[in-house]
Amino acid sequence: MKSATALQSLGLACLISAAHPMVFPAFAQDRPMVTSSSGIPAGLSYADIVDLAEGAPLVANVRIRNIITLKPERAGAVPPGHRRLYMEAEVTGLIRGDGGISPTITYLYDAPLDARGKLPKFKKAAFILFARQGGRPGEVQLVAPDAQIPSTPAEVERVKHILAALVAPDAPPRILGLGDAFHVAGTIAGEGETQIFLRTESGDPVSLSILRRPGQAPRWAVALGEIVDEAARPPEPGSLLWYRLACSLPPALPPQAVRTLSVQDAEAARADYRLVTAALGPCRRTRKTG
Repeated sequence: MKSATALQSLGLACLISAAHPMVFPAFAQDRPMVTSSSGIPAGLSYADIVDLAEGAPLVANVRIRNIITLKPERAGAVPPGHRRLYMEAEVTGLIRGDGGISPTITYLYDAPLDARGKLPKFKKAAFILFARQGGRPGEVQLVAPDAQIPSTPAEVERVKHILAALVAPDAPPRILGLGDAFHVAGTIAGEGETQIFLRTESGDPVSLSILRRPGQAPRWAVALGEIVDEAARPPEPGSLLWYRLACSLPPALPPQAVRTLSVQDAEAARADYRLVTAALGPCRRTRKTG
């Protein structure tokens, strides 16, 4: 139990957060989560973790020490079927955070209620938090309402792997959309090559190339550079490059991308683009963010 002084301080902090809801912007919208029976996010995909990690300057392993359920008049806007909790946690490991972190942190969390209207049992549970520094010492803000996931050795390693890929010197850039597509038909039926340029946040060149030869399965590759390397290959599923493509590319080539092509070449380019999107497969996000 907290001392009277600590509870008074907490009450003041809660009043401040209720009066100024933008202090905790991640909790201002109704964003239901996919959860297990314990109310904890369940079965997050590779894409889900990258989504959380990209927006989190602070990623930490924590163990919950104390929980206080905020009274409705102090909680502010809370999604239906949730209760806003004031969480106090011990940091057991810092995964990302150049500025460091306090040994003990506090944050707000909107916990989903179970079918009986009960809160999950969080005390002493271990989590990975995706967060940013808060406005006061020892305070952090989750980057999303569900940016608290169960911490297991396997999950910690997966998060570390994703964070390392995001900051690697050769990390693929974010994809903003499609640029121009070009198609060159071969000299015999069934032969042709398509190249599709992608627009990136950094301006770095990225392109898709699709090659068809009679009697052979179509081959495609992604190039991160001006020149399409003969050794270029499709991205490995569950890699950052796969994520950049599968989770960013539109389902079809827009008319603008094939505006300079003949009708026949434009249709060939569209077919080749469909080949790429089918090979990439769906992004498979499982989080519900709206």
